[in-house]
Amino acid sequence: MLTSPSNALHSSTPHFWPVRRSRLCRSRNFPRLNSGDRSSRGGGGKLCSLSLLSASGAGKFSVRALVRPDATEEADSVGDGALPFPNHVSVKIPFGNREILVETGLMGRQASSAVTVTDGETIVYTTVCLADVPSEPSDFLPLYVHYQERFSAVGRTSGGFFKREGRTKDHEVLICRLIDRPIRPTMPKGFYNETQILSWVLSYDGLHAPDALAVTSAGIAVALSEVPNAKAVAGVRVGLIGGEFIVNPTVKEMEESQLDLFLAGTDTAILTIEGYSNFLPEEMLLQAVKVGQEAVQATCIAIEALAKKHGKPKMLDAIRLPPPELYKHVKELAGEELSKALQIKSKISRRKAISSLEEKVLTILTEKGYVIDEEAFGTIEAQPDLLEDEDEDEEVVPEGEVDQGDVHIRPIPRKPIPLLFSEVDVKLVFKEVSSKLLRRRIVEGGKRSDGRTLDEIRPINSRCGLLPRAHGSTLFTRGETQALAVVTLGDKQMAQRIDNLEGSDEYKRFYLQYTFPPSSVGEVGRIGAPSRREVGHGTLAERALETILPRDEDFPYTIRVESTVIESNGSSSMASVCGGCLALQDAGVPVKCSVAGIAMGMVWDTEEFGGDGLPLILSDITGAEDASGDMDFKVAGNEDGVTAFQMDIKVGGITLEIMEKALIQAKAGRHHILAEMAKCSPPPTLSLSKYAPLIHIMKVHPSKVYFLIGSGGKKVKSIIEESGVEGIDMQDDGTVKIMANDVASLERAKAIIGGLTMVPALGDIYRNCEIKSMAPYGAFVEIAPGREGLCHISELSAEWLAKPEDAFKVGDRIDVKLIEVNEKGQLRLSVRALLPESETDKDSQKQQPTSDSTKDKGSPRKYVNTSSKDRASKVASGDDLVLKKKDVRRATGGSSDKTMKSNSSSNEEERSSLVNGEATIS
Repeated sequence: MLTSPSNALHSSTPHFWPVRRSRLCRSRNFPRLNSGDRSSRGGGGKLCSLSLLSASGAGKFSVRALVRPDATEEADSVGDGALPFPNHVSVKIPFGNREILVETGLMGRQASSAVTVTDGETIVYTTVCLADVPSEPSDFLPLYVHYQERFSAVGRTSGGFFKREGRTKDHEVLICRLIDRPIRPTMPKGFYNETQILSWVLSYDGLHAPDALAVTSAGIAVALSEVPNAKAVAGVRVGLIGGEFIVNPTVKEMEESQLDLFLAGTDTAILTIEGYSNFLPEEMLLQAVKVGQEAVQATCIAIEALAKKHGKPKMLDAIRLPPPELYKHVKELAGEELSKALQIKSKISRRKAISSLEEKVLTILTEKGYVIDEEAFGTIEAQPDLLEDEDEDEEVVPEGEVDQGDVHIRPIPRKPIPLLFSEVDVKLVFKEVSSKLLRRRIVEGGKRSDGRTLDEIRPINSRCGLLPRAHGSTLFTRGETQALAVVTLGDKQMAQRIDNLEGSDEYKRFYLQYTFPPSSVGEVGRIGAPSRREVGHGTLAERALETILPRDEDFPYTIRVESTVIESNGSSSMASVCGGCLALQDAGVPVKCSVAGIAMGMVWDTEEFGGDGLPLILSDITGAEDASGDMDFKVAGNEDGVTAFQMDIKVGGITLEIMEKALIQAKAGRHHILAEMAKCSPPPTLSLSKYAPLIHIMKVHPSKVYFLIGSGGKKVKSIIEESGVEGIDMQDDGTVKIMANDVASLERAKAIIGGLTMVPALGDIYRNCEIKSMAPYGAFVEIAPGREGLCHISELSAEWLAKPEDAFKVGDRIDVKLIEVNEKGQLRLSVRALLPESETDKDSQKQQPTSDSTKDKGSPRKYVNTSSKDRASKVASGDDLVLKKKDVRRATGGSSDKTMKSNSSSNEEERSSLVNGEATIS
């Protein structure tokens, strides 16, 4: 490694400085110094010379090596058996029903902490780093999480042009959120050093999922680092397989699971849950949470023991909190007005009133200064009493003056110094004071900022069919939250392709895309790629609706739901669930039932505000209650069970009792919302839109699939072009899906595919068939759409023909009979086989005409005296076939494959190959 002299003096390994530049430094053939070969360093001197030669032997240059005096001794100690990584720690900790291997001190030793966690052959590497200098204080912890699945983990490369991992994928964003949400509540207030958690999947065995492992790995890395977190965090997945809850099931086991629950927490509380299920009752969901919590507790206890023994000292001195007296000053300046502003029902009016009040407080505390009351805090300096001489006559001293002999001095009060505070501290304290006042109003009065009770739902209104050209649309409004859901139907080409570690391309036939523009909250903001919040909310709503969709066999459409939040004041993701359900019905999707979503909140510490100490659960929370509250618990489902759920906690965690109370209250709220959704006006149409594409499913023999696709997809493209349909999708099991915008094109495609895949039988007669093209040796006749056969020149007429055009032309329609199907599936047709026997009998008595007679166009037709049945048998055996080679060439045997060959022109070869492709029959 080339480095500067200043760095070399403090390094334990040799460093070299080239005397002159050489291309060898950039060459692959540049020889490397073998660190294990100590004899080549020329004794134990501090300085030595090294000569390196190129492959050709020319271009010699010199470098100097600076070696620490104790470097050789360190190398010798390593050789004597000392560990090269003295801080390397390797332990096994419980992880559900198995153990995982945790290693630290081997990789990433310059990070604050770096761990490698192994489950089976799945390996996740996680690092934690902190900034040396704290950033500007804010109300949001500067925690950044990045998770990436390397394709090299499964021995693959990216399918993109650049062959490397690029933008974070949606499922990687979801895992980043899973890592962030449980760690954030354990961080102390006032810690502003930027913290970054990086996690990579280095190896994946396809059996042990890396997501829960990544969350646990991040919890271990944070526990071992200098980050002053309060508790160790771990995460597990719980599945329901065969009526039994299984912790951290394998990928294969999850395919049969009725529940996908991810849970993270500490050894004492639950921090976050997320997942989806197949209408699982609340009671069973609580049982699953309990099973997962027990597994998390065992893992966290092991992490705490590991951190206690091998962790670094926590940066507790980096915590910066606002001055305690600032809370009292903010309350004195704005407490009464802030309480009134929080009672304003309209969100925009309330926000403007609070912002105006905040600016007023900021001006006083950061610019003018807060002046302390003189009498209350004794700002007037008291003068000591003077001793009086008893012998002197008493002299009356005016009030306010002090006797100083013959001079009377009136004391001047000391001017108080205004107290100034930083703008960031004032904003932080103002927000916290606002939150406490909002909580106090809920606890003391039982009323929220908009006047509702704790379990009351905001007014609901829904309308379907707003967009006439969309396949389905709904505008769902709940209070000041409004979502526009639009459904688009399409074929498989509209499906979303997912590139993941599984190795096989995965296509999603249903996906929901959630958009949250800044205008929904009356603000100006960035418009660009979906944020992590949008990805997370969209996935939650997608999982809530996915359970009610019909099977692909019953409804063969790809479904896209687009939910745009038009107005937001809390619970916009659950509004997307309600609006998306109605939009699906408006698009004619035969859903199993209706589902609705609701967001639940919580006030944790009620004793501080005069309560009984038990947490209060809030139904259908607003944005202010979400920001100032302690929980955001989203639950979606129907009257019978839950389909999707997600919970975020802002306190140290909650218990199962609190979660049970929230689930029961959420169920009652869902019942109310479903009843209001049933009042939708105008209601959903429950039928396909006239603008929606038509999809027809037909089954063909699996052996026909490749034939219908053709070489390079040429055949299916020609069918699409000829019929005018939008697309044709074929599967290996013989399922063919035809998508068209009108019935006429759909019927044409059905007829073509039916003709191409039919199995004709010998002796079948086809009437009114069109001659598609001519060749010197016969005519190609279309017996069905897209299906052609060859009618040899000898079978076009009872009389001898010099060329097919003497009897027919392209476009003529004739009746033909199938007389042969060879081993390649090529069809041999005949017109002669359908002629009356009298004509064939006359023709059998006629000798073959000479070349002069063939020129006589006006000579009468003469027939061969052979019955149609005998003639057909001869044609089938190949004994009476005549092909054109220059003038006339007689067939030499019964092989119909040879009869199809012609060397007359390239056009004949092309047409023959076309028939080979089109007439294949099983």
